[in-house]
Amino acid sequence: MREVILLKYGELILKGLNRPQFEHKLLKSIKGALRGCGQFSVTQAQSTVYVEPQDADASIDAALKRLQKVLGIVSLVRACVVEKEMAAIEEAVVPYLRDNIEQAKTFKVNAKRADKRFPLSSPEIARRVADKVGDAFPDLEADMRTPELLITVEVRDTDAYIHANSLPGAGGMPAGSCGRAAVLISGGIDSPVATYMMARRGMSVCAVHFASPPYTSPRAKAKVLDLLKIVSAYGGPIACFVVPFTALQEQIRAHCREEFFTILLRRFMMKAASRIAAAQDCAALITGESIGQVASQTIEAITCTEAASSLPILRPLIGMNKEEIVQIARRIDTYETSILPYEDCCTVFTPRHPRTKPRLWDVEQEEAKFDFAPLLDAAVEAAEKIVVCPE
Repeated sequence: MREVILLKYGELILKGLNRPQFEHKLLKSIKGALRGCGQFSVTQAQSTVYVEPQDADASIDAALKRLQKVLGIVSLVRACVVEKEMAAIEEAVVPYLRDNIEQAKTFKVNAKRADKRFPLSSPEIARRVADKVGDAFPDLEADMRTPELLITVEVRDTDAYIHANSLPGAGGMPAGSCGRAAVLISGGIDSPVATYMMARRGMSVCAVHFASPPYTSPRAKAKVLDLLKIVSAYGGPIACFVVPFTALQEQIRAHCREEFFTILLRRFMMKAASRIAAAQDCAALITGESIGQVASQTIEAITCTEAASSLPILRPLIGMNKEEIVQIARRIDTYETSILPYEDCCTVFTPRHPRTKPRLWDVEQEEAKFDFAPLLDAAVEAAEKIVVCPE
């Protein structure tokens, strides 16, 4: 029996004359996701992408799992392809969906007749298929509102397609379709979620991580790379720049007032990340900041931090509470890795009483107490580039 995976577009169907550019990005992501799953053909028509196995080694199960994480796809189904004749549809529906039908107590049949030349209307197709299923499974009840099993028959230009309930896709915009930005990533819960959310809006992402050996361990760096590997399953490979920040942090501790340690550190991070981002053709920075969550995320502190960046800063989590962020982290499978107890450089030399409402003039006065430029230059120059790819 011939099978195919049908991928349904997300919001890119609303695009105008530049829609082909978004579709090109989407098809590229789909083909990339299918690597290692066998040989598949990938074609596109009528706001649907058709993914069909080309040899016996092609695994539809593996492909479905990969394709669920492709950004730009709102839903996907495994479907049976039959001739565009009512007899062929009726003959195939029960054998193909037998396992699904046996597990359900209620069902509904939905028909979509894209080819208006087909002699039967959509309601007539649905009624005849429902009769066929009802005759084979007399205990199965029809439910037009909340069926456990939705059987769909799609009559398109060249073939008819039969499938059960659709699977949810990742949604959003195709990866790389809406510009490029650099995310400041720690090993916490927030920044991987922020990375995913901006990738979901079609942004291509690179990452900047700050390490402070010997105060931070190699396991902290490995944790960040593991998080990026998880997120890269959605948006594609991510180049991570690991910046050594020990010297700068030690100079902050030696010359500046303790209450300003955190805000000064974040300003230097913005300066370094802006330079790396510009070199990587990024138009913005991304952070996992959420207003009021910690002392460095008050509006006053955020204002002082943003003043140090030469690029606009995107904050997709800014209005979310911790529980909302955790829910997303669990859904994208970053949460369990994020809570591993390996400290990042933000926890080094943490002040006992951080300034929660700093004024920019005061912060700049503290910053001027030592010559940070050579240290910043050296840190950026020594950044280690690591490209992280999905498994």
